[in-house]
Amino acid sequence: MGDVADSFGVPTLAGPFILATVAYLLAGFIFFVFLRPDPFLVAKAIVKQEADHEKHNHSAKTTEKQLTEKMSTIAKRGIIVGTTVMVLTQMVMVAIMTMTPVHMQHHGHGLQEIGLVISIHIGAMYLPSLVTGVLVDKLGRTTMSVTSGVILLSAGLLAAVAPGDSLAVLIIALALLGLGWNLGLISGTAMIVDATHPATRAKTQGTIDVLVGLSGAAGGALSGMVVAQSSYATLSLAGGTLALALVPVMIWYLKKNARAS
Repeated sequence: MGDVADSFGVPTLAGPFILATVAYLLAGFIFFVFLRPDPFLVAKAIVKQEADHEKHNHSAKTTEKQLTEKMSTIAKRGIIVGTTVMVLTQMVMVAIMTMTPVHMQHHGHGLQEIGLVISIHIGAMYLPSLVTGVLVDKLGRTTMSVTSGVILLSAGLLAAVAPGDSLAVLIIALALLGLGWNLGLISGTAMIVDATHPATRAKTQGTIDVLVGLSGAAGGALSGMVVAQSSYATLSLAGGTLALALVPVMIWYLKKNARAS
């Protein structure tokens, strides 16, 4: 893509951005033409069916108003926890990812090695999505969120102890970082989908996406300060420890839902 950029008279490193632009346009075209039936209509039908089933099976002693209030409380909790999962995983991933190329350059790695590590990391962020959704449905949102936290902790620990000149260890660490992010993003998103009504889901998800973006920006900005004042190892350990906070969050979520049920 560098040659393509040169042929247009733009900087060589702009090549990947040209490719990304074409890919985004192609993805939009595919969604517009082939995404049928409309997922929004399917979601509305599913929600109506689930609501009817819940009302039918619920105890006669519980009024419809009480049932609605109970479901609303559980839904709000699901939104909060799902958002927490997405925000934490985004912040940890961006913080460590942002400083990895700088760390590698300081230890003598060139652009090719840095590109390889980041490419594998990006692949680990998105390729597992082919099976992650299935696992989230089969194993549960909570299980996969905890798994995300554990994997991100492992990535942070491995990145912290990796010798600066060890390309292989950094590749494994960044691959785990991408995988942990993937599991957290999809399980957190699934919680939010479960907890929202189709009529308000887009608005809620849009707001949460802003929070996720801001958390990533904060992670990237703070990561430079941490490395400048301390080290890449400290940043990685801090990120892994922060990701581990997902475990008590999910335990709290399970207990609250069990009591509500």
